[in-house]
Amino acid sequence: MSNSPSRLPADNILDGKTSATALKARVAAEVQRLQREHGLTPGLAVVLVGNDPASEVYVRNKGIATREAGMNSYEYRLPAETSQEALLAKVRELNADGNVHGFLVQFPVPDHISQQAVIDAIDPVKDADGLHPLNAGRLASGLPAMVPATPEGCLLMAKRAVGGPLDGLHAVVIGRSNLVGKPLAQLLLRENCTVTIAHSRSRDLPALAREADILVAAVGRPNMVRGDWVKPGAIVIDVGINRIPAPEKGEGKTRLVGDVAFDEAAKVAGWITPVPGGVGLMTVACLLRNTVIAACRQHGLALPDDF
Repeated sequence: MSNSPSRLPADNILDGKTSATALKARVAAEVQRLQREHGLTPGLAVVLVGNDPASEVYVRNKGIATREAGMNSYEYRLPAETSQEALLAKVRELNADGNVHGFLVQFPVPDHISQQAVIDAIDPVKDADGLHPLNAGRLASGLPAMVPATPEGCLLMAKRAVGGPLDGLHAVVIGRSNLVGKPLAQLLLRENCTVTIAHSRSRDLPALAREADILVAAVGRPNMVRGDWVKPGAIVIDVGINRIPAPEKGEGKTRLVGDVAFDEAAKVAGWITPVPGGVGLMTVACLLRNTVIAACRQHGLALPDDF
């Protein structure tokens, strides 16, 4: 691909910490400006139903990052037996709270609660996760919208790897979820990429993957994308977070891996994101950015062009 960086022989790791740290610094600077010039402190709320261990870690990390950026952080922890109507009442309460500019309900929710019903109840202008159908439709139509944080993080990391516009690059997104695959495809189209959405029923998936200048794996299958699926010099963005047994660490121990067989792909890729330490770190940073954007839109304030 003509406008992509050549592969670095010693270091082709596209780490999330560097990108996330830079974005968080920009968010914090913008929060300070809003406070100084407009007396406005953006507020992010997170609702957690139940005590899923992974979700509790995510919620705690989001709260820490929100406060570090100088924003107001609100956490609401509801018991697992909370009814759907009680959760929807909390959503309506946050919709009406002028101190909360963006919020999300941490998924998954217990089985007796409809995830879609929760998404539909969130005010689209406060939809920090960008999952409301109105935001999805606006994104697909090329209109301003709240964008899911993980796809936004993927896009920013791809642009960092290229070091410039993505115009004309062929992006192959493996995965068609509403959370990652579909919105990321829309974002890449907006950047003038040629986009292929592939999935479990795509014919000759390895051949499709080998055509990609930007290859994104977002399917939730550990080590599915092998090294020989990767076009030499391609940018590989691994969204997968999978926990697999790690007997070498001891009985019952596990470790995290992505959807890409990292050691194989890293020998071929121009850039590759690790798991852990890749896209996941950018997700929280982009969530903070979303909240600042939402606060400015709700108050009719302009953001810097480069935010």
